Amino acid sequence: MVSSPWSMLLKLRCVTIDVTGTLIAYKGELGDYYCMAAKAVGLPCPDYKRMHEGFKDAYTNMAKQYPCFGYAEKMPNIVWWKSCVKDSFIRAGYEYDDETFEKVFKRIYSVFGSSAPYTIFPDSQPFLRWVREKGITVGIVSNAEYRYQDVILPALGLEQGFEWDFGVFSGLEGVEKPDPRIYEIALQKAGNIAPEEALHIGDSFRKDYMPAKSIGMHALLLDRFKSPDAENWRKAGALVLPDLVATQAWLTAENSSSQEAASYT
Repeated sequence: MVSSPWSMLLKLRCVTIDVTGTLIAYKGELGDYYCMAAKAVGLPCPDYKRMHEGFKDAYTNMAKQYPCFGYAEKMPNIVWWKSCVKDSFIRAGYEYDDETFEKVFKRIYSVFGSSAPYTIFPDSQPFLRWVREKGITVGIVSNAEYRYQDVILPALGLEQGFEWDFGVFSGLEGVEKPDPRIYEIALQKAGNIAPEEALHIGDSFRKDYMPAKSIGMHALLLDRFKSPDAENWRKAGALVLPDLVATQAWLTAENSSSQEAASYT
């Protein structure tokens, strides 16, 4: 980012931001929710490690076969997830009859369509409101399906019209990070603004920083969990900050530049 006598904030018309790992985080482990669903219908709790690995493989396979939650195939969201969850159990070594699986799946689908498995970082709502109060448009950019927009974010206190202005969700747009087109869609939704008038904030070098920078946007990364990769991100030229409090301070500092962020990293 180019240094100037003004704060970065004065150069921006739009801030786009990632969701998971940036604004919100998962509570507990995947196994917790799969175990609760199984126990609720009288089944023994699945093995956490096997369940985690099974889900990871099943999700990767579904995302490859039917990207963006089946967007191109017009696959209903619930159908995509049912296939993914069933495959997760099978890969973990659990094969239930259809009636039993249906009961387990309904509980899993319901809980992950609510705010229950998530927690919001305490600095998320104040930061987004502060940005909007400065007259800057806020956009959400996420590899997520429609329930993030319609249910999960509002239930966590992040509402459209209050904390954010527009959303670009892969399940609704048919494009997902790290495809730079998802950021181009965001710029269009922000009012066809120039890339240099926008800043993207995320937690992935590959999915957030690189594609946003590739189309000319400003970008920075949050390292909320002290990732071992953070030092490599810095070496590659990325601005890395610990949280949105430090981001707000950086945005308002005169001569905002990556070097001046050193005190926060």
